[in-house]
Amino acid sequence: MDNPSYQHSAHKPALGASLYVPTTHKDLLAIANGDKLAHLRSLILCTEDAVAERDLSYALFNLSLALRNMDEDSDTLRFVRVRNAEVMTRVLAMPGAHKLTGFVLPKTTRHNFDTYFAQVRHTQHLLMPTLETAEVFDDEEMRQFCRCLCAPQVRARILALRIGGNDLLALLGLRRPTSGTIYQTPLGQVIGRLITTFRPHGIALTAPVFEHLSQRAWLDAEVAQDLAHGMIGKTAIHPDQVPQIERHYQVVQSDIELALRIIDPDSPAVFRMQESMCEVATHSNWAKQIIEQARLFGIRHSSDSINNVGNGASPDTHSGGAQHGPSQSPTPSTQGSAQT
Repeated sequence: MDNPSYQHSAHKPALGASLYVPTTHKDLLAIANGDKLAHLRSLILCTEDAVAERDLSYALFNLSLALRNMDEDSDTLRFVRVRNAEVMTRVLAMPGAHKLTGFVLPKTTRHNFDTYFAQVRHTQHLLMPTLETAEVFDDEEMRQFCRCLCAPQVRARILALRIGGNDLLALLGLRRPTSGTIYQTPLGQVIGRLITTFRPHGIALTAPVFEHLSQRAWLDAEVAQDLAHGMIGKTAIHPDQVPQIERHYQVVQSDIELALRIIDPDSPAVFRMQESMCEVATHSNWAKQIIEQARLFGIRHSSDSINNVGNGASPDTHSGGAQHGPSQSPTPSTQGSAQT
């Protein structure tokens, strides 16, 4: 089966802030077609945690109507987060399923991955498995899962791995505090290990959701840390979060200047710039990524304040402790979620 949306695979870094929308949403088709929320780079239509069991039949019916009437072409990457393998089978059988870029897989492990992959082996849908089970805390399990995903027939179909922060915290009997970032919880070290397990093999990861909608300054701080960890995207649960998150993906002018100098074939092997040592051999990959990121998200000039997006003072992220919060309370955003 041909999938016109597969052309999006050439734009892997452009996931940006992926907005989750429950498939029960009354404006599902308008959002999927870009008639509403036209600025979205990526959209995840959710049949899993965002849909109660009692509403699943309606959610799938509503999704089937949207797929049937969805535009063939879109600048937005469109995924369905399936509830389980059986739901994936039902979605793939719906007319218009070929219009999807791919699927977000729930609670994925090396033991259940093939149940999903076998269903799309002969399509061109891309996959984003979600790491949100107890296996995530087992380093050897993650290494074996990485080997599974690196199989030749599989690797090209993996767009990124998503980290299910809330599910992982739930396994520890915890909930994210209202102050602090995810990196100041026990998941901070876990995320670091996931990065060092998968990124050396070219498998990108996206950052967990930030669910406290009024804590915009902490969201700013967390996105900055996401980027420092090499994340290529982040889950958003409210449209207001999308521009705030993606504002951070704009590249500062000084980084662009540095990146261009590093990839300049006339640059020396080692040189000093912006009071830092630059080494072409070790910094070239970073430079290429920065240039691509600037192409996709633009350049932020020094006169532009990132705090303007957060509508509040940024937390003191250099202190390393969750007890150090914003010096003043950020202005709350409009409350709600993608369901409103």
